[in-house]
Amino acid sequence: MRFADCRSAIRRAGFGRAGSMLITTIAALLTVMAAQAEAAEGSSKPTPRVITRVFIQDPGEVTLRWADVLAGEPTKLTEPQIVAGFPQLDPERQTLVQMQAAAGKIMVGVRDNEDGEFQSGWVLIDSGVEEEEHGDHSHWYYTAEPRVLASRLDESQGNPAHLYCYDGVFYLANDRIGGFTRLDPSAIPPGSEESLIRSLAAFHVGGNGHITLAVAGDVAFSTWMSREPEHAARIDVTPVSASGTQEIAYSFSANSTGLHGATAAAGKVFFAPAEGIDWIEVPKAPLAGSPEPVVHNLSLGESEGKPLRTGSFANLGNHVLFVSGRGDASFLGVINAAADKPAVTKVGLAIPEGARASGPKLIMSRTHGPLAIVFHDRAADVDAPDKASVIALDPDRDGDFADAKEIDLIDVGASAVEGHSGHHDLAVDSLGRFAVITSPGDRSFDVRLTSNLVTVAAGELPFAPGHIVAVGGRGPLINPSDR
Repeated sequence: MRFADCRSAIRRAGFGRAGSMLITTIAALLTVMAAQAEAAEGSSKPTPRVITRVFIQDPGEVTLRWADVLAGEPTKLTEPQIVAGFPQLDPERQTLVQMQAAAGKIMVGVRDNEDGEFQSGWVLIDSGVEEEEHGDHSHWYYTAEPRVLASRLDESQGNPAHLYCYDGVFYLANDRIGGFTRLDPSAIPPGSEESLIRSLAAFHVGGNGHITLAVAGDVAFSTWMSREPEHAARIDVTPVSASGTQEIAYSFSANSTGLHGATAAAGKVFFAPAEGIDWIEVPKAPLAGSPEPVVHNLSLGESEGKPLRTGSFANLGNHVLFVSGRGDASFLGVINAAADKPAVTKVGLAIPEGARASGPKLIMSRTHGPLAIVFHDRAADVDAPDKASVIALDPDRDGDFADAKEIDLIDVGASAVEGHSGHHDLAVDSLGRFAVITSPGDRSFDVRLTSNLVTVAAGELPFAPGHIVAVGGRGPLINPSDR
């Protein structure tokens, strides 16, 4: 019965105006109670769950944006926002270079096109993600929106290009001033002023030109990129400390020049010169008394009469991985650094004409174990398929990657390579369950389950993405914004 009909029936029964007022009052009370129940139901809705928080460089605006991958049906990526306090950079004169994440913080390098004489340096960001460790696992809480903690941008930072993270510590190569900056994010006290954070960024002498860097324990190995014969294959050895170092301990030479790439794993250091890969044992004696190390070489073969090389490394446990070669002769190289005599295992990659292997990006999947993703990157004007090779690194799960093999070829968005930019990138959440792939050629993103690489969310970004990192695993959004 409608409310009006109910009121008329009461009047006909002889209750008159008083009865009508009574039912009006009852109806009003019921309306208030319904509204209160609806509000209570809304307030009891479960706290939003975040899968991971991603930080994506926007090369066009030369800024850093962030977004959350939200759990649900469907999984979705929130609208990317600029990190609060990120400095206003000049798109005509500056670029963002590499970035790394550790201890809930992100460091990103800034380079200028005036050889470091305009404004270059670094920016440090608080991710707003807190990790609570529980022995064999961790919980993550998304407690605040990201913000800049400190930055150092001036004409005395040496125009960095490379940024590394070893054992949870950031190392920024200061190319033009012959050294590198060390900053331990876990050593920053909560609530620190920017001046204190800057004072914790300690400069170390070592390397020059276009520095690549490996750190093993408390010793750093930094390379030279020089046309001068006496420095062309030079590698400096420097002790690292929280307060910095103003003198190198000693130097030695690689087997060939053109050094561009370095890493450390399992008590060995690996370098990428013009010919193959060089490696040394980490010195066991004190630096002051260390003899010049024996430099071993791993040949990668030849192409058109020239030795093959690589340009960068990726580490997974005791294994060092890289890509080399071109076209049908491209391959993923795998080195077990823990072996007494390291050797290269090659996994062939069929890269189409006009494209080139980029990566590898590494994933620990629950179904296939460790995976390597190698993108088939291309320039925007090249007609080539947009694909990525998926390599199972340890099919028999015995801890040795010697049986690595390609198991799939997946479709991805478009790349748009120009110089060092325009490549695909991939970031994995801290639990290793989801991978986020970005494709600058068509501005797309793709969120996939790492267990089977099935896409659970995809879309287009409002900008062409650059480098990407992820912080945190599945956890509650403690202070959800209205999004």
